[in-house]
Amino acid sequence: GSYEVKLALNEGLDEVYGQAGKKGGDAIPFTVKKDGDEIYFGFDPKTQTVTISTEVENQSAETRIFNVVSRFEDKDGNVVAKTEAQAMRAVPGASLAVTAETKIEHPLLWSLEEPNLYRALSTVEDANSGRATDHYSTTFGIRTIKFDADHGFFLNGKPVKLKGTCNHQDFAGVGAALPDRINTFRIERLKEMGSNAYRTSHNPPTPALLDACDRLGMLVMDETRMMSSSPEGLEEFASLIRRDRNHPSVITWSIGNEEGLIQGNDTGARIASSMRRLARALDPTRPITEAMNGDWGKGLSAVVDVQGFNYGKAEQMDAFHRQFPNQPTVGTETASTVSTRGIYANDKNAGYVSAYDLNYPAWATTAENWWSIYAERAYVAGGFAWTGFDYRGEPTPYSWPCINSHFGIVDTCGFAKDNFYYYQSEWIDKPSLHLFPHWNWSGKEGQEISVWCYSNLSQVELLLNGKSLGRKDVPRHKHVEWKVPYAPGTLEARAYDGSTLVLTRQRETTGPAAKLVLRPDRSQLSADGEDISLITVEVQDDHGRLVPVAGNEVTFKISGQGRLMGVGNGDPSSHESDKGPTRAAFNGLCMAIVQATKQPGELVLEASSPGIAGASVTIPCRAAKLRPSVAVWIPKPMPSLPKREG
Repeated sequence: GSYEVKLALNEGLDEVYGQAGKKGGDAIPFTVKKDGDEIYFGFDPKTQTVTISTEVENQSAETRIFNVVSRFEDKDGNVVAKTEAQAMRAVPGASLAVTAETKIEHPLLWSLEEPNLYRALSTVEDANSGRATDHYSTTFGIRTIKFDADHGFFLNGKPVKLKGTCNHQDFAGVGAALPDRINTFRIERLKEMGSNAYRTSHNPPTPALLDACDRLGMLVMDETRMMSSSPEGLEEFASLIRRDRNHPSVITWSIGNEEGLIQGNDTGARIASSMRRLARALDPTRPITEAMNGDWGKGLSAVVDVQGFNYGKAEQMDAFHRQFPNQPTVGTETASTVSTRGIYANDKNAGYVSAYDLNYPAWATTAENWWSIYAERAYVAGGFAWTGFDYRGEPTPYSWPCINSHFGIVDTCGFAKDNFYYYQSEWIDKPSLHLFPHWNWSGKEGQEISVWCYSNLSQVELLLNGKSLGRKDVPRHKHVEWKVPYAPGTLEARAYDGSTLVLTRQRETTGPAAKLVLRPDRSQLSADGEDISLITVEVQDDHGRLVPVAGNEVTFKISGQGRLMGVGNGDPSSHESDKGPTRAAFNGLCMAIVQATKQPGELVLEASSPGIAGASVTIPCRAAKLRPSVAVWIPKPMPSLPKREG
């Protein structure tokens, strides 16, 4: 097959629309159309031919003649190809699709390991004066995708199991309007876990998220908000496709989620057919799917290219595959395991759920169970766990005082729960070992504590204070477990490959909280008024060990070229302000989110807590080019009029 690449021009508030050039004192209103499109790319690997189609609109009252010039640059800025279409004529108000061809020799493919990107710069010129009237720059990648009914998903001809997460878009301290850097951080965090796929449940993502997925190598299931064939619904779906089809990370369009009233009947099939026709017209290279939580094999199942399973059981997916052997399948939503970071017993009154992989709602299952099913079925393309990150709302299984979900593999700050390390052991091809829980159980001396290990090595041995408690084989896709009478000291796990010791991990009984330690995720920031650093606060004892049960209140003070944007701690039952200067640690951790100003210099964050040593961190803020923006005028209040006498 051919490599298919699409470029769509994304409209921004800061763009000058159709007024880039002047002739004789009058604006030349020639523009590359920016209503969500319109540049289209195709690449044939056999001939190495690039086809580019650019839609140009004449907004003037006169017939105009124009040229369209495009050049393509690799990641190092080298020009690898050019196209030029000359002397095109457009009558007033007309939009023309201008097509040209060129070659990219030996293109670098976009992949998960090497997300190679190209940049296309397209310029519209007035043919008479030669002056540019509009230009646009965007990135794209070259790759092939395929969903196969028997062998799952293929990227560039190679099989790739989708190791995905579903996600809402909110984050501690900032809510749902995320700075671009936080979107990047979230993708980095998921990749650290071994995830390679992201479902934008249940709405179109911000372009900044897709940009991060393009740069970092993360596959995307791009989901529209509403399954609808109404004019409004189809226009929303069309806008999504036009806006996002240039992103190489996007591998499928999801037309909806759990449409229980219509997914299994003719109404749903007709709606899905309309949406599929639209998708094919705008982007014939990507399949559509729908996240169905039942009615598999009925209704719109016959319309979608890839059958989506929300919480499908093994026997249900196997039965579908036998009945419909030619239809690819994917787990659009799985898991829904619930857990609270650092908590190891359910506490309904506090709204906390044990972090052992044991708890899930009636419709769901554990991390180990769902992945065991998907990992062993080659025909299933992979799955998307609900969810990567905790999010506000849907507190399950407990309600008040809990105010956010427990579904995340990491909490609202991005701090890892224990299941993070289960996925890491399954999804990353390097030796791993995770030992939990912590070993601070004062008052439970002699009581049995469940001790778990996640590892992808063959055996794990557990020791308490130097005494071996036995070596166990690691079951495929599962954990190993011991019941250990608690005694303070050192718990140690040793992981072996056969007889060879490969990894060790320890949990020590710590002393009381003695100091704060700040760990910024960035060594410097851009002084652009937007850049962010996420600063993790650790509560440590006097030996530098994280105190895993600490709840010390931390107060922040910022000075220099920065502002405190928000705070968080991942506690699903915390009612503290996300915007205040104070936040309690939750099981030893909290976070401050700082943002650079537009002035170069340094920002300094200080953290203090009663009775223990505080800490500070200094982050340089380097001069940076500011993003073009529209000036905002904020009127001053009208002065009060003097009262009339009499």
